[in-house]
Amino acid sequence: MTTAGTAAVLAAVPFVRNARAQGLQKVVYQAGWLPQPDKGGLYQALATGIYKAHGLDVDLRPGGAQMNVNALFLAGRADFADSDSLRVLNFVRQGLPGVAVAAYGQKHPVALASHPNMGLDTLAELKGKPVMVSAIGRQTYWPWLKSKFGYTDDQIRPDTGSLAPFLNNKAMSMECFVTSEPYDMKRAGVDASIKLLADSGYASYYGITLAHPKMIAEQPDVVQRFVDASIKGWASYLGGDPSPGNALIKKGNPDMTDQKIAYCISAMKRYGIVQSGDTAKLGLGAMTDAHWRDFYDAMATAEVLPRGLDIQKGYTLQFVNKHVEAS
Repeated sequence: MTTAGTAAVLAAVPFVRNARAQGLQKVVYQAGWLPQPDKGGLYQALATGIYKAHGLDVDLRPGGAQMNVNALFLAGRADFADSDSLRVLNFVRQGLPGVAVAAYGQKHPVALASHPNMGLDTLAELKGKPVMVSAIGRQTYWPWLKSKFGYTDDQIRPDTGSLAPFLNNKAMSMECFVTSEPYDMKRAGVDASIKLLADSGYASYYGITLAHPKMIAEQPDVVQRFVDASIKGWASYLGGDPSPGNALIKKGNPDMTDQKIAYCISAMKRYGIVQSGDTAKLGLGAMTDAHWRDFYDAMATAEVLPRGLDIQKGYTLQFVNKHVEAS
């Protein structure tokens, strides 16, 4: 933890005692996947007592391949849930209750990886070339690639989660997250050429915290404390000693080795997944109308979302853009 981060926690100790005396507010956060560093700020906030310092008893529930996070959230099984820009705007389109209150990922980590020295170093150069795409990817970023770079569906090869088809064919590219698959590719001897979609205009927020509109209306102080504490957790995780959060991540996900975690943290910093764009001016977790509008316009052009959507129903700037990590 940074000196500033430690000071902030210590300064909150009287508040901790007071909160304990009064009883901590229990809240549940439903993650989309198993514990891993791309939610490291939340685990750091839990491990270092930052949530408790804000009067919160937070239950960070892991997700998984067979888990429907949206269904759990809509059923009231969680107060907050992990999301991204497209899922939020699909809530708006379907008239479902869910509002984005913070975005800890300024860039979505989705990327396309190719073999080096194959003339496949830009998204434009992949037009007409085979690309392994997941089922989810076909519904999210692929239409955007078609709209912006002229990709066609006959380029698609199925992505089943195995690296083998990619490793065995130098002409093949594949979908990846910059925080994970490139690590395994390097271990297999391929120093892949990575094209982060966000760096070419795919403006989806990632690591969005979704809250119920009713909770925002009736308990805005709880939402604010959760957002503030999570922001301070991220500041501590990326700017200080991440080992407390990492210990929780490894406990909940034994596949996360120290080497994998170190790679993921390094990639988040190198690609500006958490700290980039508006965060320099507005602080971690920042969101802006312009960023939401850019993403929506691009996805409407790609015919993923309908024109005329009232996207401001999907988010609020009430709880962010306050630079609380510096307080």
